[in-house]
Amino acid sequence: MASNRHLGRIVALQTLYEYEFRVECGDTSVEIDEILGRNMSRYEAAIKDTDFVQALVSGVLKEQAALDATIQPIAPDWPIEQIARIDRSILRIGVYELLHQGKIVPPKVVINEAVELAKAFGSDNSSKFVNGVLGTAYRTLVEGTGADSDGDTTVR
Repeated sequence: MASNRHLGRIVALQTLYEYEFRVECGDTSVEIDEILGRNMSRYEAAIKDTDFVQALVSGVLKEQAALDATIQPIAPDWPIEQIARIDRSILRIGVYELLHQGKIVPPKVVINEAVELAKAFGSDNSSKFVNGVLGTAYRTLVEGTGADSDGDTTVR
């Protein structure tokens, strides 16, 4: 199931990335269901938990404004629109899972999966950035404790 969900997160990431890109380019024909359906069909034999993928995509889109508002104070040096699109999508998925799927996926798994997505699809520094932001999100939003005494926000 774990690798199945990893692949599901990749499909969700690809779907959200394409959707945001096309919307920002002014593509009026863009439909999230078409993108998700196309991406899911490529991996239909490997992804058994399609409900997980669909819930992730629809949840992130539904909560996008709230997710961005949650991410912004955690990464104050990076306005949300200046965060690389792939990193922004990974962070949205991660924060959504931390806040809305904590009973389904343990927080450390969420963070680890997001870091792995950042390593695979982001820039050289994406995994550290994603780990730091999601580590802080976990401590402040899930645990409610803030950073370590030395200010370290690394969870891994």
